[in-house]
Amino acid sequence: MAKQSAIDQLDEADRKWLDARLRDQGFCGYVEIAELLAERGYNVSKSSVHRYGQKLEQKLAAVQASTQAAIMISEAAPDDSDMRTQAVLSLMQTQLFDTLIALQEAGAEGVDPAKRLALISQCGKGIASLAQASIGQKKWMLDVRDRVEKVAKAVEEIVTKGGLSPKAKATIRKEILGIAK
Repeated sequence: MAKQSAIDQLDEADRKWLDARLRDQGFCGYVEIAELLAERGYNVSKSSVHRYGQKLEQKLAAVQASTQAAIMISEAAPDDSDMRTQAVLSLMQTQLFDTLIALQEAGAEGVDPAKRLALISQCGKGIASLAQASIGQKKWMLDVRDRVEKVAKAVEEIVTKGGLSPKAKATIRKEILGIAK
């Protein structure tokens, strides 16, 4: 089993202080932070602070990248066809799949088998939830498309009874069906 790091020994308030300090200082000043932690009663080396800071910075960068991707998706797909949800689900599925592959590649290198199994199980549950959400989203899209098709047919019958030209009828149908695409 892997040895617990000195950072893992910090209480919650000191961990939050450390996270904020690292962010505020741009993930530098590790010697000073280690000294401040010593004043708080912890024996943490600058190397431990640096390793923790790098991991935190990577996590924050991943969150920021995901946020930027979601904004870009939202701007690129401003329609009502729920393409944003589909794109976000696809991104999440890719991330979970990549994580699952990384866990498999990690093998038993210092990872507790029970923890590894729990992580793989969590990935599997995440993928199953995303697949279920994707299926629900696709069913919703098909339902909307069917309802729009029924409305188009009903309007077409009304238009035919009203005596509009075939060209006008085709234009109205095209406009109505354009909603579902």
